Amino acid sequence: MTLKILALNCTLKSEGESSTQRILESALDEFPANCKQEIVRVAALNIKPGVSSDEGKGDDWPALRRKIDACDILLIGTPIWLGQPSSVAKRVLERMDAFLDEADDQNRTPAYGKVAAIAVVGNEDGAHHVSAEIAQALFDVGFTIAAGGPTYWVGEAMGSVNFIDLDEIPETTAKANRMLARNAAHLAGLLKRHAYPGY
Repeated sequence: MTLKILALNCTLKSEGESSTQRILESALDEFPANCKQEIVRVAALNIKPGVSSDEGKGDDWPALRRKIDACDILLIGTPIWLGQPSSVAKRVLERMDAFLDEADDQNRTPAYGKVAAIAVVGNEDGAHHVSAEIAQALFDVGFTIAAGGPTYWVGEAMGSVNFIDLDEIPETTAKANRMLARNAAHLAGLLKRHAYPGY
């Protein structure tokens, strides 16, 4: 069974090197071979503010939304800014609010049966807070998150070394990557075979 993974890089940078990109790539490397992967840098798109599935002319969300609809696993990567998820990550979550009004006749949103996972990176405290904020929003719109939690790396507070600067990935983060990948792929396979019943 082929599983489709869509990873959203929610760095604030529209181009160039990104610690968020590196942690996403390191997590994706741990997924089984039957997983087809794509990374999208959200800041390179024009995702308009709003809570609908289409905010009109020039809005790049509808095309990204189609990719979300087609995936089995959604992996959201974000840096920590001021102890919070990036504004780009928050914009993505706000746009998925539309899922709540798009439930089927069994009250299942478009996210039902899809697995979500989270990758966080930064040079300040807040990885648990950031992942909790994102997880709750994903739960609210219908995603399922596998056991094992997010993967993350947090450098020295106010330090100058970023994740992208490391010569190798610390073993604790590597282990978290493996747990995320294996459990997310396992759960996505189960949900693809046996959908939630709804009510």
